[in-house]
Amino acid sequence: GDLSAVQKELEEFLQKAISSYPGMNYEMAGEARDQKESSNELKFGLYGLLLVIYILLAIPFKSYAQPLVVMLVIPFGMVGAVIGHWIMGMNLTLLSLMGVLALSGVVVNDSLVLVDYINKKRAEGVALFDSVYAAGGRRFRPVILTSLTTFAGLMPLLFEKSTQAQFLIPMAVSLGFGILFATIITLFLVPINYLIMEDIKRYCVRYKNDMRWLINKGINKVKS
Repeated sequence: GDLSAVQKELEEFLQKAISSYPGMNYEMAGEARDQKESSNELKFGLYGLLLVIYILLAIPFKSYAQPLVVMLVIPFGMVGAVIGHWIMGMNLTLLSLMGVLALSGVVVNDSLVLVDYINKKRAEGVALFDSVYAAGGRRFRPVILTSLTTFAGLMPLLFEKSTQAQFLIPMAVSLGFGILFATIITLFLVPINYLIMEDIKRYCVRYKNDMRWLINKGINKVKS
């Protein structure tokens, strides 16, 4: 059966049972406690992973904002992992979450390719919108083929019936379906986010210049 559902039902029963006995408490032990500790460790692992990915992207991009454009696809990969479990009729397990951790490092590849191409085009003097437009067309085939070949490589494991492979299937579902879903979103989300980022940068520069102009005007007025 589903251990998580049994554990949740047992905790609800125990909470009701001890509510009429002040001072009484209970604690889940054994497999339930180990699972809770592992879940907490995965949370810290996810935060550390996101920080490392951000640093690794910020160094080559030489930007604080562009890594965020790349990493915004990670939540959509997680949504794809959940949808994949629903399609396969499976429950989310601890191994599913481990697959999501691995997925976080994989789904950024496609958006990284797009952002890198946009940067190269802009360095060549191509206009912003034209660079973004060109990236979607020129990098469409590599992005799609990379994701499809990754999913195809995981398919034998997804439909494996042997007992030895059963515990790995939730991880493969998270990776396979997460990559497919994130790829579709990436082709639309990354160009849009890049343009939004540039709009925000232009607004900040204009606001900074306006404030500097107002300050200088105020200083000159005081002097006069």
